[in-house]
Amino acid sequence: MNREWLEKDFYKELGVSSSATQDEIKKAYRKLARDLHPDKNPGDTKAEERFKTVSEAHTVLADPEKRKEYDEARRLFTSGGFGRGGYAPGGGYTGGGGFSNEFNLGDIFGGAAAGAGDGGLGDILGGLFNRGGGAPRTASRPRRGSDVETETTLGFREAAQGATVPLRMTSPSPCTTCHGSGAKPGTSPRVCPHCNGSGVVSRNQGAFGFSEPCEDCRGTGSIIDDPCVDCRGTGVQNRTRTITVRIPPGVRDGQRIRLAGQGEAGLRGAPSGDLFVVVHVSQDKVFGRNGDDLTLVLPVSYSELVLGTTVSVPTLEGRVGVKVPPGTADGRTLRVRGRGVPKRDGGGGDLLVTVKVAVPQKLDDEAAEALRSYAEAEKAAGFDPRAGWAGA
Repeated sequence: MNREWLEKDFYKELGVSSSATQDEIKKAYRKLARDLHPDKNPGDTKAEERFKTVSEAHTVLADPEKRKEYDEARRLFTSGGFGRGGYAPGGGYTGGGGFSNEFNLGDIFGGAAAGAGDGGLGDILGGLFNRGGGAPRTASRPRRGSDVETETTLGFREAAQGATVPLRMTSPSPCTTCHGSGAKPGTSPRVCPHCNGSGVVSRNQGAFGFSEPCEDCRGTGSIIDDPCVDCRGTGVQNRTRTITVRIPPGVRDGQRIRLAGQGEAGLRGAPSGDLFVVVHVSQDKVFGRNGDDLTLVLPVSYSELVLGTTVSVPTLEGRVGVKVPPGTADGRTLRVRGRGVPKRDGGGGDLLVTVKVAVPQKLDDEAAEALRSYAEAEKAAGFDPRAGWAGA
């Protein structure tokens, strides 16, 4: 849990209440992200900063676990205490067996200043008391970077066949100067001699064993004597980058594509989070979709249905001939095997062709006379289209 989380009202940033559903949070974010996206507001630094803030809020609130952690930490923080004691805004832990006054709130929650570490509230509460008198943890875990979500829109046929799209993003990334270590180039962090790299120190108080963050390394397990000047020892910088994303064939509208390790960078060389790309698919003038099957409506004449014909229809990979058998009823669906949406196993869905009679709005005299003659012949042959209908 980053200290900055507690200083921001993510619900207010998205314009939703703290009791909002996940769908309401998602809808609010999408609207704001579309309006504030840097591509839509070139050169507008205020919109860019607001976009970053909205994205950060969504990253936390869209994840049920992170949202629960955020809500609980905010509740405890605003109430002024954790159990018997509390964290004073300018000092240390005020409860029994607490931290010294030299250990401030920034140290507890893991700040982003020079030499700041990644030991946050979750790590502290998890290792504050050694349950059952067990041994304290022996190594500090690097804090993974946050996941990031962005959006892209594909044409219907691009989504069906797969596509490669460039995404321009502004987010925390590994510092290019120190390559994420936080140390000045040519130097390296050293193991903290006080905690031997564990990030915590232990002491006994009565029947309990306590583990608390090491004051020398601020819970990180390492010390940077000469921080990188560009990232101030965090190993992270905000920068704009272009990521090439391969969208697999058959992606559906609203589907999320996960790119491991392409999210926000972790502090001081910790693993990066993941990038989730939400794909929106625009409609097509010809094709529809039903699972892995493509659908289309084929206009035909009455005579083609009665006498039968072969009609050329489009597919994702060119045109094919579809045979309409004689006597085909209007609205019947004909199936063309393997001409639908490609599957990952190498196969494909089917193309479902629904025939629909196109009625001419006007006929010349010759055509009208021929049609009247046909109607008489049809009646003489005993054909009644309403035979048995509605009790007739």
